[in-house]
Amino acid sequence: MTTIQALRGTRDILPEETPLWQWVESTARDLLYRAAYREIRPPMFEQTHLFERGIGEATDVVGKEMYTFEDRGGRSITLRPEITAGLVRAVNEHKLTAQGSVLRLWHVGPAFRYERPQAGRQRQFHQLDVELIGSRDPRADAEVIAIANTLLQTLGLKSLTMDLNSVGNGADRQRYREALVEFLTPFKADLDADSQNRLESNPLRILDSKDAKTQAIVHTAPSLLDYLSPDSQKHFDQVQQYLHDLGIPYQLNPRLVRGLDYYTHTAFEIQSADLGAQATVCGGGRYDGLMAQLGGPDTPAIGWAIGLERLTLLLKQLSVEPNTAMDAYVVSRGEATAGKALQVAHALRQAGLAVEMDLSGAAFGKQFKRADRSGAVLCVILGEAEAEQGTVQLKWLTSGEQLEISQASLMSGTDDIRQKIQQARQSA
Repeated sequence: MTTIQALRGTRDILPEETPLWQWVESTARDLLYRAAYREIRPPMFEQTHLFERGIGEATDVVGKEMYTFEDRGGRSITLRPEITAGLVRAVNEHKLTAQGSVLRLWHVGPAFRYERPQAGRQRQFHQLDVELIGSRDPRADAEVIAIANTLLQTLGLKSLTMDLNSVGNGADRQRYREALVEFLTPFKADLDADSQNRLESNPLRILDSKDAKTQAIVHTAPSLLDYLSPDSQKHFDQVQQYLHDLGIPYQLNPRLVRGLDYYTHTAFEIQSADLGAQATVCGGGRYDGLMAQLGGPDTPAIGWAIGLERLTLLLKQLSVEPNTAMDAYVVSRGEATAGKALQVAHALRQAGLAVEMDLSGAAFGKQFKRADRSGAVLCVILGEAEAEQGTVQLKWLTSGEQLEISQASLMSGTDDIRQKIQQARQSA
């Protein structure tokens, strides 16, 4: 019988990989808690028109990449292709913003896009999403960018660069759109096929085309920064000043527009030179009109997302690994020791230690080899002799020291054991 395999564009995150994912998520959770961000958990599928209205029908995401189906009630349902639109829907629906209040939210979970799978890009992928809703203050822009930068540095990333741009407000973009179309129209035949289609529907997306010939054309196109209104320019200048004050380096990229229609004013991407072609590890920007566009009050907001597949791939390439070693490893042999070994493992776990209990019943030599591979500091040994005498052997794997104590002393002295394990790790 043929073994059933995962669908193309999906992958199993296996037990040897999950510690890295858990470490990334817990690091982000701790950092966001300290910055007063609260977790929200919206559903993974929504009404299709949420994404059509929020992301934009002319975008590649809506036009080509969404997983859309009709449910048994005849409703058009879509697996979320990104997180922000659903999160904003939840904020509107539950009226989470009050007049003058600021809402700081984060979410981590899967999203879905039908596109060609490649390293770091899957059809089911995972994003860490951070949003600050309710403030037009350019300090909000600087805050969310600083949090993203701090998180990536805390995780150990080094070769990072940040592209920064302003896409202005709606009137700014309309003026620029007209100028861009006027510039590109004489070159239409020389543009790649996707860019030719976008010339009428979504010309700003031509700016980030990956086609070499199209890139050469847009390189001499008008700059979006030349079409900012005085208010938009003032906001962008203040964002840049705050980033300078925080010591966060960046480079201006007037062709950075991001892929979704809801962006306004600040747009940014953080890239890693270690990722190759798929260089962007974090991207985001301001979306001041999305709340109202989706039926809520006129509320400014800014946020970003990090793709966890791409991030964990990068961390693996850089050999960044969390410590997953056990503190103690319990070995035993013989029927008389089985129950006591379980009690010992349970007591040590209750004391806050990471403990693995060998269940093989194999010869002690094989069990000791597994204890060494576990990275444990302490090996707790129970044989038939120990069972008869009511003792255990404690072998400190870092030093080779071994001593015998009573089982009662071990069970009542777990705090001492924990301290000795911590000391042994520090001195190793």
